[in-house]
Amino acid sequence: MAVTDAGEAADSRLVRIMGREGVERLRAAKVVVLGLGGVGSSCAEALVRGGVGHLVLVDHDMVQPSNLNRQALAFTSTIGKKKAQVMAAMAQDINPQVEAVPVEEFLLAENVPEFLGKWAADADYVVDAIDTISAKLALAEYACAHGTALISSMGAANKLHPECLREADLFQTVNCPLCRIMRKEGRKRGIDHLKVIYSCEQPVPVEVQEGATRRERTNLGTASYMPPIMGQMMAGAVLRELAGLEGAEGCGSLR
Repeated sequence: MAVTDAGEAADSRLVRIMGREGVERLRAAKVVVLGLGGVGSSCAEALVRGGVGHLVLVDHDMVQPSNLNRQALAFTSTIGKKKAQVMAAMAQDINPQVEAVPVEEFLLAENVPEFLGKWAADADYVVDAIDTISAKLALAEYACAHGTALISSMGAANKLHPECLREADLFQTVNCPLCRIMRKEGRKRGIDHLKVIYSCEQPVPVEVQEGATRRERTNLGTASYMPPIMGQMMAGAVLRELAGLEGAEGCGSLR
């Protein structure tokens, strides 16, 4: 099958449920995906398959053996390679017409304004799939101040039940330790709303391994399916809004 024929076949499935106008909107849209771990890599894959035409794929890490249990870009053949480069190559293998820009940077709270000014000034949506709380807060603060459409992933570690995953406003979340911190610190920064994907499941208690440092985070375990499903849910929210099926506004549409 020719590449153009394959593209038309993929579009035909999308057109049936999103309409031709919706698919064209997706093709013209630009999404910045911050973090390409278990959540971000699955989200990015779904965005490409969903027809988004322009992606900025941000991650400074390399693929590690420990990533094999949950990350869409992790294979034995990609271990040791830069995640941003691997994800960009995957995107173009799925859709050769997609513009996929790999960015090998680590996002810090203090450089969020500069970074988003450079890479997301003309973006239609920003996906926050990073782990650093200070940077997540800085992203939400920037998005609320500038009207940037943002969706943020909360904690998937120590969770086992995907039926407990929810799309919600941050200030309507329950049973998520990360959400609790984000709510408390967000209020101090004037963040009054933020669209998130989170789990309402009580975390599974996991003991820290004896002799381990706090940095090793040995009390965090991850099921193979939880981060990918969370990433797919994030992609779904973004795709629906960009196709014009749901309203969008700064920090997401749940207000």
